[in-house]
Amino acid sequence: MDTTPPANGLTLGLDTFGDLTSDDAGRPLTQAQTIRNLVDQGVLADQVGVDYFGIGEHHTEIFPLSAGDVVLAAIASRTSRIRLGSAVTVISSDDPVRVFQRYATLDALSNGRAEVILGRGSSTESFPLFGYDLRDYEELFEEKVNLFAELRKEGPVTWSGSTRPALDGLEVYPHTESGSLSTWIGVGGNPESVVRAARYGFSLMLAIIGGSPQRFAPFAGLFREALARFGFPEQPVGVHCPGHVAATDEQAREEFWPFYLEILSSVAAERGFRVPTRASFDHEVGPDGALHVGSPETVARKIADTLKALDATRFDLKYGMGGLSHPKLMTNIELYGTRVAPLVRDMLA
Repeated sequence: MDTTPPANGLTLGLDTFGDLTSDDAGRPLTQAQTIRNLVDQGVLADQVGVDYFGIGEHHTEIFPLSAGDVVLAAIASRTSRIRLGSAVTVISSDDPVRVFQRYATLDALSNGRAEVILGRGSSTESFPLFGYDLRDYEELFEEKVNLFAELRKEGPVTWSGSTRPALDGLEVYPHTESGSLSTWIGVGGNPESVVRAARYGFSLMLAIIGGSPQRFAPFAGLFREALARFGFPEQPVGVHCPGHVAATDEQAREEFWPFYLEILSSVAAERGFRVPTRASFDHEVGPDGALHVGSPETVARKIADTLKALDATRFDLKYGMGGLSHPKLMTNIELYGTRVAPLVRDMLA
């Protein structure tokens, strides 16, 4: 069984936050049904040739995926090829030892297909939930990433810090069969996090949810310079952007826009977003925005342009938006795997 990334180095994946979905009549599904549907979506992604399927950690009513690794394990049991991992794991409010153990276990269940993307989390609901103080935001991330880097070496760990009990020559199990768990740092615009990823020899995932993706090109350059300075070989740079694929541009926009407006309006004050207008949405869908919404041809062209602009070798489409129906998400996945991905590969050949 081949579980290695594509030979040409180009990885085209899908990410989800497990957005609460609706039925075709617009009635919200239960959180439990949304999670069960998510397993079917991951299985379909494998069947249609998608390279990676990621689940992002959230702890809210509309994003009820607080234990994404459990869902990924269910997907692993029904797939054989697709790589599986987090779209982000909020390492700052978790225990790095448990994170490593969970994803090393997923790696075993999936025959070496697991990855983890570590991040601060752009939403902070997990901090009070697990008893952390937001005033320690920077220290928590720095220390816990440092500990995870030690755990990833899969040998005796001696470590001390202020955010969790020290480890004195302890080994953490299970070990991976490859000897190293594939690890990325997710960055939303913080140059210190870019340098941190390079310091530990991790891969870099750029989370671009608004504005021109081209403005992130300096981060990709900074990452490569920092890797060389720290003595590491070149590591992959990936891009995560939201989007939606349908048969035509008009259909994709009309399906996505009402739910995009509803969700962003609900979190605008908390997250510091402006409430979108139809004009701002159309701009984001256009060539200078972060939304990859449209027909397979339109989305493929924009993905190819984004990858070329950032000299990146991986693109993960964050599909779905709270309220979209499960059938529409399944169509999105099928189109992405069978039409978007082949077009992108041809464009970048």
